[in-house]
Amino acid sequence: MENKQKLQEEIAVLEAQLTGDMFTDMDIKDKIHNLKMQVEGVRPMDSYIECVGCGS
Repeated sequence: MENKQKLQEEIAVLEAQLTGDMFTDMDIKDKIHNLKMQVEGVRPMDSYIECVGCGS
């Protein structure tokens, strides 16, 4: 639970850095996306590694 809170705080910090310029924000949005996937327990579709949540 504490780890999710820390990730959500990190997401909030990154979201505050967004400028509205797509090219400037691209790296920040990628980091936000990856953190949100960790919070939600989702893995990338092209990943060969199964999600941690299902125990595979």
